[in-house]
Amino acid sequence: MHELVTTVIPVHNRAALLREAVASVLAQTYRPIEIIIVNDGSTDETNVVADALVAQHPDEIRVIHQANTGPGLAREAGRLAARGEFIQYLDSDDVLLPEKFFLQVKGLTAQPQCGVAYGHTRYRHADGRLEAQPWKGSGARVDAMFPSFLMSRWWDTPTPLYRASVCAQVGSWTNLRLEEDWEYDCRIASLGTTLFFCEAYVAEVRDHGQGRLCQGDALDPKRLIHRARAHQLIYTHAKRAAIETTTIEMQHFARELFLLARQCGAAGLAIESRELFELARQASGSARASGIDFRVYRIVTSVLGWSLTGRIACLADRLRA
Repeated sequence: MHELVTTVIPVHNRAALLREAVASVLAQTYRPIEIIIVNDGSTDETNVVADALVAQHPDEIRVIHQANTGPGLAREAGRLAARGEFIQYLDSDDVLLPEKFFLQVKGLTAQPQCGVAYGHTRYRHADGRLEAQPWKGSGARVDAMFPSFLMSRWWDTPTPLYRASVCAQVGSWTNLRLEEDWEYDCRIASLGTTLFFCEAYVAEVRDHGQGRLCQGDALDPKRLIHRARAHQLIYTHAKRAAIETTTIEMQHFARELFLLARQCGAAGLAIESRELFELARQASGSARASGIDFRVYRIVTSVLGWSLTGRIACLADRLRA
């Protein structure tokens, strides 16, 4: 095992957390490694910290300074500069555990048919408490991301290690600023990629008070535009993978599409609401698409419009909850 592992760390205004993320990569028991920091338009001292890290470890760390593009395109800038046979994406507020690369490279080397390795994710609360069980179900052994990724992305960004050849095959990260990692993994899933499972904790995700892109108002139109596009792309990937509408996973995703359609309507995104509604009907299958809820909703939108119908539907959803 002497293949180079490249870690790509996009960062925006997180100087202190960046130091910790980089330190966790340098602490890996595996070598050789390289770290590519992508300073994505930071306006604080992050650029100074990144340059200092390069000066301290010039043989293992490089930095790319660029205007802000969001996490997906920042990762893509790092991927394009990567020289490793394996790619690790690491958010600047998370850390890797020391044996991660050793275990995952060993597994992928022994199982050449596998394109991605994963393991347990550890979750640390803002007060320092650790969850007792692997986060998001990452402790379960599965052979492929699809169809289960239609239910949820049951790992976090630092959990998997990818073969660089798989990343090249799947193509560029998108300019999405939300759910871009879920879309990326579903694209990899559509290739039929086989997974290698390490029965060990390999990464830690951490809550903190410095803000996360995944947190925000559910009905914020700026957020919903990105979520709508991500869901549309994920459905395309699922169709490419020939996931049947009768599966539990596709039925779940169809309900998610319908919910997002209602939320987009409530946020004034009529076009996205209509498009997601039609995708929800497609994902539900022909029999379910003619159900009473779809028929009634379509009739109401023809009278009240997609935005008002969405606001009423979301209010009804909250009252039922």
